[in-house]
Amino acid sequence: MSHPAFDRVARCSRYGNRLLAAQPQLAAAVAGQLGQPFGRATMQAYLAEPPCSDEATLHQRMRQLRQRVWLATTARDLAGDADLAEVMATWSSLAEVCITAALDFHHAALAARHGEPRDEQSRPQRMVVVGMGKLGGDELNVSSDIDLIYLYPEEGHTAADDAVPIRPLSNHEFFIRLGRKLTAALGENTADGYVFRVDLRLRPWGDSGPFAMGYAMLEDYLVAQGRPWERYAWIKARPLTGARHDELAQIVRPFVFRKYLDFGAFAAIRDLHVQIRREVARREMAHDIKLGPGGIREIEFTAQVFQLIRGGRITALQQRPTLTVLAELVRTGLITADAQQELASAYDFLRRLEHRIQYLDDAQTQRLPDDAESQAMLAEATGLAEYAALLRVLDRHRNKVTRHFEQVFAAPQTDQMSHPLAVACSGIADDPTTETLLQNAGYDDPSRVVEILDALRDGAARLSESTQLRLNALLPPALEIIGAQRNPVATLERFAALMQAISRRSTYLALLAEYPAALRQLARLLAASPWAAQMITRQPQLLDELIAPQSLLSTPDWAQLASQLRDELDAHAGDTEEQLDTLRRFKHVQTLRLLAQDVAGRLSVEALSDHLSYLADLLLAETLARCWAGLKTHHREEPRFAVIGYGKLGGKELGYASDLDLVFLYDDDDERAQEIYARLSQRINTWLGTVTPVGILYETDLRLRPDGASGLLVSSIGAFRDYQLHHAWTWEHQALTRARFVCGDAAIGADFETLRRAVLCLPRDAARLREEVLAMREKMHAGHVNDSGLFDIKHDRGGIVDVEFCVQYLVLQHCAAHPGLADNLGNIALLKRAGAAGLVPAPLAEAAADAYRELRRQQHAIKLSGERYARVPLPALEGVRATVSALRAHVLGG
Repeated sequence: MSHPAFDRVARCSRYGNRLLAAQPQLAAAVAGQLGQPFGRATMQAYLAEPPCSDEATLHQRMRQLRQRVWLATTARDLAGDADLAEVMATWSSLAEVCITAALDFHHAALAARHGEPRDEQSRPQRMVVVGMGKLGGDELNVSSDIDLIYLYPEEGHTAADDAVPIRPLSNHEFFIRLGRKLTAALGENTADGYVFRVDLRLRPWGDSGPFAMGYAMLEDYLVAQGRPWERYAWIKARPLTGARHDELAQIVRPFVFRKYLDFGAFAAIRDLHVQIRREVARREMAHDIKLGPGGIREIEFTAQVFQLIRGGRITALQQRPTLTVLAELVRTGLITADAQQELASAYDFLRRLEHRIQYLDDAQTQRLPDDAESQAMLAEATGLAEYAALLRVLDRHRNKVTRHFEQVFAAPQTDQMSHPLAVACSGIADDPTTETLLQNAGYDDPSRVVEILDALRDGAARLSESTQLRLNALLPPALEIIGAQRNPVATLERFAALMQAISRRSTYLALLAEYPAALRQLARLLAASPWAAQMITRQPQLLDELIAPQSLLSTPDWAQLASQLRDELDAHAGDTEEQLDTLRRFKHVQTLRLLAQDVAGRLSVEALSDHLSYLADLLLAETLARCWAGLKTHHREEPRFAVIGYGKLGGKELGYASDLDLVFLYDDDDERAQEIYARLSQRINTWLGTVTPVGILYETDLRLRPDGASGLLVSSIGAFRDYQLHHAWTWEHQALTRARFVCGDAAIGADFETLRRAVLCLPRDAARLREEVLAMREKMHAGHVNDSGLFDIKHDRGGIVDVEFCVQYLVLQHCAAHPGLADNLGNIALLKRAGAAGLVPAPLAEAAADAYRELRRQQHAIKLSGERYARVPLPALEGVRATVSALRAHVLGG
């Protein structure tokens, strides 16, 4: 009796129909396999028992195995029991099982005649068969050929293990013979068909290269002659047999994944795609779902270009399967979740359709059929009522793929001679149109613009011709975009300084040429802040972040970012220098993203400070973990140690360049604890403050610890409690109002918070407290002399510090009666609580909160513009100053 699954195979596949008719017993043999995937162990068992006594038997057995796998997997697929992942994995496993079986058989046969291949130290050598393309990615299709490269680790000669006479060969000759045998074993078409067609053209020098080669020859080739398209080809390379795979990875990885960003990969893959498109057009292959528009290859290119550009920096991108890479691109913010979903859905549909096309005649083709019979069979195989419906679904997917592909690979405009500002950038002296052109473009000082451009061109004269061409192509659109910014001449000066800094690293010029949107974002940042300009000029790798607006302008997911940072640090375990740089690069990238959102008006000052504080918390937590792991002496697995944040970190009011006020606590009775945690504290401070080529993580201030600079670097929680309850000054209790546990042992953090609340709620004499708070306020004011005639937003009367001192007084004086004031919620929220409690008239509390918010906003804007001091003309904030003065008069009376 026939099985419904096999009936469907016969209807949807001419090859399947012929196979079942020629071998009716095959259906019964395979029927028991339909309930589960055809696993690797089942394949291996079929080849192993009974043992193959000769070459012909092995070759026949492998071909019969292929027929069984084809029938079972096709039946499961068409019945809807096997998803795409199963089909690809099954065929990839079949290839690996057959390669291994044939290789073992023929190696043994050759070694019996010529001896075992050995290196100069007499170590045995085995062939390393490298699977390329879809086999390397574990994504093999049903009727695919397999792309292989034959390697071996070391040169040497064969040698016998005993006295049996042999005819010795060089390892090179041995493995060439073995490679030919393996190729024939898999690819020869016999009465039982073939196993896999083998394509060796991806090996070095292609068809003219040796059939097999040693690692040293491969390395020499990749270093001296490796071409851009070969980097793309080697992305999916996977060694399937042999040993010493780590050595091979050390050769291939730096060739494929460059340490620095490589935006030249866009041009290389774009050129390759253009060649494919030309071939498609020449051979009228528009209906090819692999190579045609919106096809499988465009999805693969979209994923792999990001791997080539960023894989050296983001190790998670050094993976092979296309769908895995697409998911990783979302996780790293390089494409949107919507783009990933559309590309993954299209990939799934196209690959399943590819299999159904190949099921028709077991032919290696991805071309839609022209005849009505095949079209009807294809429609049924895809579960659609008619072929026209299939085409409609296909077109929707291909259109989405093309749209995403073109967004990634849109060619830059390299010829800027027709640009309206090309004359202004040409350097032609005394051109009468230049001044008018520049004025029309928004520049009020054309002569200064010409000076900047002339200096930039003079500096570029010493560069290579290709770099000069890239810079010349970049200048006209840059001049246009910068002219539309406020203060365009100053912005152009910052742009020119950046160009001078990066001119010898042409990949950044390529980036800005490839991504006009990145150039526009760069201009906005340069215009908004000289501080931002300095940061990008010092760390030009940050330009890379400008090309992905979806991540640049999206709200940070700090949990995901923490996981990403942890993975990056784990990838450099034991390498302190690289971990220091990883932390700094991470901080720079996240700061730039927040800056872009800030400049775009997407963040309030409060939201920005919250994010900067989350960033600092994350970096401190990872620094603590890595420093503890790096200590030579450990007395426990996890430290009983906590980092406490004070000041702006504690109050979550950090700015871009804020330092960190830190206190270190421990709770550990071990006799070595003080010494060990002191070393840990010192190591943390060093990790934070060390200047590396990537910069500094944070400047720190540890003077708020008990007894200040003269005190111990780290205190036990008991000593800290005693100090706060019996020895601390009033200003130290003021500081406690915005202190918080940041990272480390959560139990110590809870103890600290309990102590903090107890201290804040201590009974205090109102007059004495007011006197001490005012005295400290005047001391601070005297330390910030302002003779500019301007209002200092932070330090002058009616400024930020007045609000902070008023809130601190309210907390210390009234916390016992109003415990809610102990919550570390920030000055605005605490003012509103004080108003609700009747400690300050509610209208005054509300007005003071608004005034404080405005003072911080103004301070932030001025600092962002590059000014050292946040000062404004006296009339500018007259109403705000009056409100703050009223609050001070009510609370402190001074």
